Amino acid sequence: MLDDLDRALIHALHLDGRAPFSRIAEVLGVSAQTVARRYRRLRQEAGLRVVGLADPHRAGRAQWLVRLTATARSAQDIAGALVRRADTSWVKLTSGGTEITAVIHAPAEDASPGPLLLHDVPRTGGITAVSAHCLLHTYLGGPANWRRSAQALDEEQQAALRYRESAEGVRQPGPEEAELLAALERDGRAGQGELARATGWSPTTVARRLAELRASGTLFFDVEVDAALFGVRTRALLWLSVRPADLEQVALALAGHDELAFVAATTGRTNLVAQALCRDPADLHRYLTRRLGALREIDALETSPVLRTFKAASPVLTDLERVRRGQPGKAPAGWGG
Repeated sequence: MLDDLDRALIHALHLDGRAPFSRIAEVLGVSAQTVARRYRRLRQEAGLRVVGLADPHRAGRAQWLVRLTATARSAQDIAGALVRRADTSWVKLTSGGTEITAVIHAPAEDASPGPLLLHDVPRTGGITAVSAHCLLHTYLGGPANWRRSAQALDEEQQAALRYRESAEGVRQPGPEEAELLAALERDGRAGQGELARATGWSPTTVARRLAELRASGTLFFDVEVDAALFGVRTRALLWLSVRPADLEQVALALAGHDELAFVAATTGRTNLVAQALCRDPADLHRYLTRRLGALREIDALETSPVLRTFKAASPVLTDLERVRRGQPGKAPAGWGG
């Protein structure tokens, strides 16, 4: 389990994923060597990863949440194929092992989630049903972290570590920044020298463009860590139907629930999707019947237990790769947890 220093370091990284270890150490009252050592241990043992991501709306991208129903025999192979795609994230096995969900990233001007549904899925054996839901608006997730993974620091410490965005200089990342964003997706704390080698730019240019993207909010940093270390043993996707007039009210209420790591409005038969992270099935039952049950505006609810997360926001160190290597899986505490 995590101790107080582990939790404080994770909270600090939520506030600024690229904060120098020396600044974190000063705020936490320990040495920089201690912070660096803890960070390395959490990466190795707790699946800790800082991931640099482009805000999809400012980057001109659309996100689709795809649900694939498959035979139990073929489900893991299909999940593995999705993991290997460059345009996917948050690939999960749900609903007793017969459903795969994944986020597909596509240019915003596209009317569909790219070639996956138009060309690739129809040729894939074992799939019995497909549905695609465009993510219209995210109320919780992305830059807004799961609260229970960031409750260790007091207000003064948070103020000292929080990265402050600027409304000035807002711009979308261009094609020339693809290598920079790809390197940050692999490791959000990569040094300027490593980023310079990845992009072919000078360290000064890297620092300037990184600062511009962060200041505008176009680039943010997510923190992935094994949710089980926070007591999570039960995860579920919640598909909700809400009257359109009540959608905003319900979504904002859900975004304030500590049990949820993700809330978004979608297209499709259901118009809200959420990700619940709970201690056990009884805890999930209490949440569904008491907290969700108190929201009379919810007309229908479908609960899909998450059995395994094969791929999170980062394109590396997927759970599928760990399983193949005989290593324990680690379900991160991002939106998919």
